[in-house]
Amino acid sequence: MEDYLKTIDEVIARGRFKDTWESLAQYRVPEWYERAKLGIFIHWGVYSVPAFGSEWYSRNMYIQGSKEFEHHVKIWGPQNKFGYKDFIPLFRAERFDPAEWAELFKKAGAGYVVPVAEHHDGFQMYKSDISHWNAWEMGPKRDVLGELYPELEKRGIMPCASSHRVEHWFFMGHGKEFDSDIKEPLRRGDFYWPSMPERDHFDRFSEPAPTEEFLEDWLCRCCELVDRYKPGLIYFDWWIMHASVKPYLRKFAAYYYNRADEWGRGVVINYKQDGFVFGTAVPDVERGQFASAKPYIWQSDTAVAKNSWGYTEGNEYKTPAQIVRDLCDIVSKNGRLLLNIGPKADGTIPEADRDILLAIGKWIDVNGEAINGARTWRVSGEGPTGITEGQFNDSEDKGYTVRDIRFTANNGALYAICLNAKGQDTVRILTLGTKDSSQVPDFHSIVRKVEALGLEKDVKWEQDGEALTVRLQKPVETDMPVVFKLTVD
Repeated sequence: MEDYLKTIDEVIARGRFKDTWESLAQYRVPEWYERAKLGIFIHWGVYSVPAFGSEWYSRNMYIQGSKEFEHHVKIWGPQNKFGYKDFIPLFRAERFDPAEWAELFKKAGAGYVVPVAEHHDGFQMYKSDISHWNAWEMGPKRDVLGELYPELEKRGIMPCASSHRVEHWFFMGHGKEFDSDIKEPLRRGDFYWPSMPERDHFDRFSEPAPTEEFLEDWLCRCCELVDRYKPGLIYFDWWIMHASVKPYLRKFAAYYYNRADEWGRGVVINYKQDGFVFGTAVPDVERGQFASAKPYIWQSDTAVAKNSWGYTEGNEYKTPAQIVRDLCDIVSKNGRLLLNIGPKADGTIPEADRDILLAIGKWIDVNGEAINGARTWRVSGEGPTGITEGQFNDSEDKGYTVRDIRFTANNGALYAICLNAKGQDTVRILTLGTKDSSQVPDFHSIVRKVEALGLEKDVKWEQDGEALTVRLQKPVETDMPVVFKLTVD
């Protein structure tokens, strides 16, 4: 680690980015991320073996009285006889096919893919020189990132990664509260280290604060990911906002951005809840959206399942239409959607996850020009259905109607996306009305042609002071959004 820390300092010293917020404010979002609007998140790890509750099983199985605690004792035995580490030999990934995964993501229309490189449980899904607790040496005995990345690149998909390591500081701490396999002394290099007491998750100054030893280990793990795999994006979960992490966070960002300069391509860091100073990385909203368009690029991350990010038996799923509607809303507001799936322990992607991705891809095949590479228009949308701004509020269908329209612009065309036209043959777009001729209207272009992508090449339409009205030959049968392409002068 001492040698790696020296290397980190050397890279920062010679690069244009220094480990200060002022220097990191030079950051600019790369062109590839401006164009990409759909990413695939992958929560896959040891927690897919018990497949119960959620991907937080490693924490919750040590909380006395929790459903995971009771389930674990009933199915696997007491925690002092069978702990979380004992799931590792059962995590075999014997059916993991990286080419098959990459082909599915291609069919889904994804521009980037973000596998979880290390979750809160501390098990690395890649080959590492820093810890032996990784998928190359244990469990599958395969370098998951090393196998998946080339297959993604072959298909023009940007390989990325996420690190949730910092939460490992407290994630296994409840195991010290009773007789379990988590016992002192714990030292760096141990799987359960450090298992500190858990405090308020959102207290930026909670004690005990992560130590220098832990944070240097965290920094080296993150930089190792950068050097070994050259990911186009690194996603961090929320706890990087803790005050003790900030100096190491700035150092990582400077290192990553300088390495990207050496590679000759742009990269992205995703963060939540002001973990980074605004303008130094890309903000992310977990399971939520913004109510209005933003002048800056942002991301929403969510999952196909409502109850868990990882695979669990009996996952409750969203519908493809629900996800695509949210995608359209997000893109119209200068965002992009990072959509999570949870593979099974054997490496197969559940049929429900697969079907959702294929349905999304089928829609993008027809309507992708309104999404990929599209930019915000002067108005993001119209309609009666409001969006509750913020995180953790996207599980329920929002009840979009035929009056809910979202706008994007791409390649000289304007796109009006009706979020739910099922059963309708007429769509009125109020924003595109001519308004009062004595005033300059919001919309002053000349409409030459209107197409309903995938439905009708040249639809009948009329424009008056109130709206642009589109009349289809028959009622819409799909519950997916309908995209109207307007050729304008």
